[in-house]
Amino acid sequence: ADIKQFIPFAEEACKYLSASPDPYHAVQNSATKLESNGYVQLSKRNPFTDTVQPGGKYYYTVNKTALVAFAVGPNYKAGNGFKIIGGHTDSPNLKVKPRSKKNGSGCVMLGVECYGGGMWHTWFDRDLGISGRVLVRSTNSDSGKETIEQKFLKIDDPIARVSTLCIHLQSADERRAFAVNKENHLSPILGTQQILENAVEEQLTGNIGEEEEKDFWKKEQEPLLLKLIASKLGIDVKDIADFELNLFDTQPAALGGIQSEFLYSGRLDNLATCFVSTEALIAHSNSECFETDGDVSMICLFDHEEVGSTSAQGAGSPLIAEAVGRVTTALSGGESNHDIRAACVRKSFFLSIDQAHAVHPNYAAKHESNHAPQMNKGVVIKSNANQRYTTNGITGFIVREIVRKAGITPMQEFCVRNDCPCGSTIGPIVASQTGIRTIDAGMPQLSMHSCREVMGIVDLTNGLDLFCAFFKHFRDIDDALEG
Repeated sequence: ADIKQFIPFAEEACKYLSASPDPYHAVQNSATKLESNGYVQLSKRNPFTDTVQPGGKYYYTVNKTALVAFAVGPNYKAGNGFKIIGGHTDSPNLKVKPRSKKNGSGCVMLGVECYGGGMWHTWFDRDLGISGRVLVRSTNSDSGKETIEQKFLKIDDPIARVSTLCIHLQSADERRAFAVNKENHLSPILGTQQILENAVEEQLTGNIGEEEEKDFWKKEQEPLLLKLIASKLGIDVKDIADFELNLFDTQPAALGGIQSEFLYSGRLDNLATCFVSTEALIAHSNSECFETDGDVSMICLFDHEEVGSTSAQGAGSPLIAEAVGRVTTALSGGESNHDIRAACVRKSFFLSIDQAHAVHPNYAAKHESNHAPQMNKGVVIKSNANQRYTTNGITGFIVREIVRKAGITPMQEFCVRNDCPCGSTIGPIVASQTGIRTIDAGMPQLSMHSCREVMGIVDLTNGLDLFCAFFKHFRDIDDALEG
């Protein structure tokens, strides 16, 4: 196939990745795309009964960092199943500490905390921006009461940098191996202290002074950072109540390779899944085959996979079981029936999709030779007999049969070497908490957990084809499977 045919979809992925430096923006960008295709936002605080109907398309968010979106087949009947694709919105990064103010050796710095298992040496000498969520105080014009609004921040200017120590000041041992002390070496420099202190005195006198006496949180924040946030959001510094911020590489996602066959970007693990699964759900719910669908097609994009998934919006939370339960109840006229819900679970299937490890040509011995997936060669099924991945004989067969029936690119296979540790993902957590049959799979990539990763652009389309085929063919294949 001509590589050029895969470029338009890859360019759309680049736009999504560059616009999504954190889970807040990833969820917001997916939700915006869903809304533009007729999906209606639900409030978790209100019952779904009388709102969710067969043929309807809906979504809701949790903490604004996790997303559940689903389309109810027009032929849905009580007890029918769910076809679910799961991914995660978070990636390893440097998060701003609760007390961000820090300085040293005449430099104004930023206190940061390592999130997840990042390859932290790759964060050195990168141009870093800041993004995340800011809580803003305002006054309700009608009631006069104070309200707290959540605003998203994305500063694309390279305002921070973690610099390496020059080779001339390194010892012989330090030159041989780049060892990072995460506490001492990863604090980004924002500027030089005297210049910034003068700017603070000139620009902020009177803006914060009295407020600081009442707001002990602001005392511990870098004043010029607050000023920059306020400027970007079009608010006063005094109205900033709190924030959750992280750093990101300001270099946009880009196509690369001699024929533009690669996608270079941060956060491919696992925003590539978030992008492709959102596109697949929209494509399925806009297709002719949806008109005869009797199941619920769903995507669940969790937060906090990189740190164990144990949060109110992670895969270890009740999020997916609650989604299945609430939607099933709503489609049963508001009556909660344990027997119907159990039947629904037995008819359901969960595609746990997280990026896979492609074989590295410079380190090929790290892969078991018969299970060495390549980029641009297809989506990867992950297997592990010790249940680090959930794939088994039945779930693996179902997905391979979907691929065979759809006539799309065959799956690749990954099984870790016996002398190498095996990672894990959301699949085992969801399977053990819900009882839903699950498989672990993903699109192959290199440089996982680096500040900048790489994958093949053909695999974006391979992922889209697989997800659409799953929504289309799963029910027929599952019904034909004995037991």
